Amino acid sequence: MMVSCLRFLTGGVLLFFFTLWKGYGIPDLKQIRNAAFVGLMLSGIGNCAVAYALRFMPSGLVALLVATLPAWMIMLDFLFFSKAKPTLIGLIGLVIGLFGMVYLLDLMNPANTANREVAVFPALLVFAGSVAWALGSLKSPYMSLPKPIQSTAIQMITGGCFSLIMSLIFEDNHAQAFRNMTQETWLSLIYLIVVGSYIGYSAYLWLINNAPPQVTATYAYVNPVVAFFLGWIFKGEVLTPRSLIASAIVLIGVILMTAGRRRNAAVNASVE
Repeated sequence: MMVSCLRFLTGGVLLFFFTLWKGYGIPDLKQIRNAAFVGLMLSGIGNCAVAYALRFMPSGLVALLVATLPAWMIMLDFLFFSKAKPTLIGLIGLVIGLFGMVYLLDLMNPANTANREVAVFPALLVFAGSVAWALGSLKSPYMSLPKPIQSTAIQMITGGCFSLIMSLIFEDNHAQAFRNMTQETWLSLIYLIVVGSYIGYSAYLWLINNAPPQVTATYAYVNPVVAFFLGWIFKGEVLTPRSLIASAIVLIGVILMTAGRRRNAAVNASVE
């Protein structure tokens, strides 16, 4: 959580001062409040819930729980926002994608059961973080926000402040952790700020305002697949048959979810 604080707070403050230097001016109070809400839901509660759960659960299992995000987004979008019923193809894609994640993480292997004891509270915490992330993502297009780059900065600052508070409450030995940071650690942090936040987070914020929720949420399925291939390219990690098959299954699920959404949009257009 302290890493999230450093990443989002530093990146957000620098980005906001950059917008002022470019002559953007100060957004009105309503826009600031709306951007802060989205930031609290996403980079604040969403990230911190996962970070805290990792203290009690294997990262693979946490990744699987996070991969339920598309389901939360589809359900919340149907109940409270667009009221658009998910298509059968989209639901099939959702199930296939989740199965691909289960297969990718080898969660059906009874031999690994002892290493995957599911603590109820951390699991619920991950679900709560996913619901918060989904809610912030769905609410964003309906809110008056500052210009995109300023909105990103405010959201990052809010998420960083929330992460700082949570870190001070639930984490300790901060001074020792800072002393243990190496040059590689600092370079990694800079990478997270520039690539993870300025590029990745900004791209996601653009998507939630310009693409359907079912399509935007597919990143939760694609991320682990991308991680496998990046590990193979940059770290020389072996791509096993399981990882290749699971990646194909996940991508098929994503394609079906996207196709289902397009079909639904085409039907709505023909009715109009």
